[in-house]
Amino acid sequence: MNVEEAILTRRSVRRFLPKPVPEPVVRKIIEVSARAPSGHNIQPWKVYAIAGEVKDRLCADILKAAETEPDKHRPEYEYYPTEWHEPYIGRRRELGYDLYAKLGIARDDVAARTSQMNRNYLFFDAPVGLFVTMDRRLNTGSYIDMGMFLQNILLAARGHGLHTCGQAAFTWYHDIIRKHLSFDDTEILICGVALGYEDTTAPENKLVTRRVPVDTYAKFLGFSGGSTGVASARTTAGN
Repeated sequence: MNVEEAILTRRSVRRFLPKPVPEPVVRKIIEVSARAPSGHNIQPWKVYAIAGEVKDRLCADILKAAETEPDKHRPEYEYYPTEWHEPYIGRRRELGYDLYAKLGIARDDVAARTSQMNRNYLFFDAPVGLFVTMDRRLNTGSYIDMGMFLQNILLAARGHGLHTCGQAAFTWYHDIIRKHLSFDDTEILICGVALGYEDTTAPENKLVTRRVPVDTYAKFLGFSGGSTGVASARTTAGN
């Protein structure tokens, strides 16, 4: 598929088929993703791709910790703000309401919500899990580099007919992941990524999140001429 199609069909898939993804395909996705730009070409990323028994053992340990000692673990960086403001809190709530509605989970069903949250730690049954790290001695700009690298992974996966889900949830259990995969002490876990084939029968995979119109977040100054005729993507892009 072309780049625009890959962008428009990418979304966060939360249930995968058990169909294996061959290692050469995973390797190719990661390899081409390293063409992402980075400041002074420092290429700050590292990737740990896991499958099979390695993934199963690690996931079992994380899930056990999530179920028995959730208050013991903390991420090494804050992904979300400590105080929410509009329009961001509204968008966050909309996603939560829409996802749980697809799953038939009531707003006050804490047990079911927790169970769904903990499916993160199984990579939503994806056959391949990726953990992406960078050197903690680098600075804020390298997080921008990491974002571009991660987006390349998500789009390259689509080019191979695969789907993904980026998962900051794994950062809470970086100590367990570090033990299993022998991260160097200088590495900080950025996120996990589930990689595999979408289960098209899963209700949660029917969720298509809304995008606001381009004119609400972009200004076009100094251009001449009228409309480009390019259709808006706000109703087709995923979360």
